[in-house]
Amino acid sequence: MTEFESIYNKYFREVYSFVLLLSRNEKIAEEITQETFFKALKNIDTFKGNCKLSVWLCQIAKNTYFTFLDKHKWLDTDELPEKASEESIERMILRKEDTFRLHKTLHHLEEPYKEVFTLRVFGELSFKEISELFEKTESWGRVTFHRAKRKIQDLIKEE
Repeated sequence: MTEFESIYNKYFREVYSFVLLLSRNEKIAEEITQETFFKALKNIDTFKGNCKLSVWLCQIAKNTYFTFLDKHKWLDTDELPEKASEESIERMILRKEDTFRLHKTLHHLEEPYKEVFTLRVFGELSFKEISELFEKTESWGRVTFHRAKRKIQDLIKEE
């Protein structure tokens, strides 16, 4: 087994779960995860070891997912319940548009704010887990998340 195969086997589930939390779609999660490992294989020599390998892979996955959203202007109407009323469909579409708008705003946010916000909101990680990923204190995670929220609000207001 090559070194990259062992990396793939060790981190596949973690990256896939992360993308599934972002996309809430198994097919997209599979596609993005495969693309993530393809990009990682091509660029493994750029990994400097400044963070955990899993964090680097999830960063690639997140960027790949946002690029995917930008390319496809994603709105999966197949997921709508068959007996949904027109009013509830409109609400679902509005929420999806709001979510997409948030993702577009996040795409322009600088690091580490983008990643901390994504991990907290879409990854549903605790501040303790986020701080462990970044090897920082829990209070750093809280402060960074709240600053990210403020920056996002400011960017949305500018639109």
